[in-house]
Amino acid sequence: MTDQSATTGVTDRPSDGNVAGTAARSAERVQDFLDRAVPGTPCLVMDLTAVRERYAQLRAALPDARICYAVKANPMPEVVAALAELGSSFDVASPGEIDLCLAHGAEPGSISYGNTIKKRADIARAHEQGVRLFATDSDADLTAIAEAAPGARVFCRVLVDNKGSRTPFGRKFGCPPETAVHLLVRAAELGLDPYGVSFHIGSQQHDATAWEHGLRAANEVFRGAAEHGVRPRMVNLGGGLPAHYTDSAPPLQDYARRIEQALDREFGDERPELLVEPGRRLVGDAGVLRSEVVLATPETGSDRRWIYLDVGRYNGLAETEGEAITYRLRTSRDGDPTGPVVLAGPTCDGDDVIYQHTRYELPLTLGAGDTVDLLSAGAYTASYASVGFNGFPPLPTYCIDGHERS
Repeated sequence: MTDQSATTGVTDRPSDGNVAGTAARSAERVQDFLDRAVPGTPCLVMDLTAVRERYAQLRAALPDARICYAVKANPMPEVVAALAELGSSFDVASPGEIDLCLAHGAEPGSISYGNTIKKRADIARAHEQGVRLFATDSDADLTAIAEAAPGARVFCRVLVDNKGSRTPFGRKFGCPPETAVHLLVRAAELGLDPYGVSFHIGSQQHDATAWEHGLRAANEVFRGAAEHGVRPRMVNLGGGLPAHYTDSAPPLQDYARRIEQALDREFGDERPELLVEPGRRLVGDAGVLRSEVVLATPETGSDRRWIYLDVGRYNGLAETEGEAITYRLRTSRDGDPTGPVVLAGPTCDGDDVIYQHTRYELPLTLGAGDTVDLLSAGAYTASYASVGFNGFPPLPTYCIDGHERS
């Protein structure tokens, strides 16, 4: 990865006013909680007010789309409950996530089983619980759905270009459009409802035009299926809408406009039903991860100082692998003179280095016991933390709610 500049959170240059505003207000509310509660570190603090704001912004930008929150981004019960109250649907990947959603206000009909890799027994259990919408991308999975969830609606995931994404999906999910046509036709033959097509253009997508690839592929599948008398009627736009890290992304309105233009171009007056599966977009900017400096080494020759935090790759910062996600930082020494640093985690593992190619400038006075906050860390942090690698526990999470104090 090439070097890029990053500093503490107050100095970056965001491009999306809605994103930056939500993130800044949320960070202030969380700071107030941290000052009052002084929780042990490391910990994640989620601001439910910010989650609600982000949901409202997305609803306004894509008013015709059914919003299915990707639960894997942050499965805190309070987050799920807040979104259920707003009428959100949910994208789930396992029986555990289904149970979580149902226990915190979601209706079975609001749940989309979006994982294409699932056991037959899990499909049957979901169907028994009232789930009727399932993703697929293979003959074997489709057969299991037909046997375990008769009459269910299915949508087929197609493989598309992930260029522009900070965390692309590779080739694990999805199939070529011609295979998707075959699967939807076969779904009808098996007594299932061939509901539609889905795609995912990668997480933290910075190219507002990226959805054009998926919508073009979806139209290809729609036309191919129609030649066999099968007429899908839904397109799932997947996730990919960004949160606010050190690198700027286009405004949400740019993404929405490009999606609308591609829909007009590909489908014209025959608009399909729309689903969208935001995860990071709804919860990323609603979280602050507070860490403590364990050790700070002095500069040696031309080397940068090494700052070791009590959080790392294995207890919350999995997305720093390859330095794909570069969080904005806030420290208890902000305002002091700064210098370049390498940031690393606390475990006895040589790979537990957070940032060494991305250039971070942190206060020269930063030392053991000082705090470092990772801003916009509400997505894919606590949910990625290990059960106890090296004996470090999973990341504790606190939820605050401005509604409760108003």
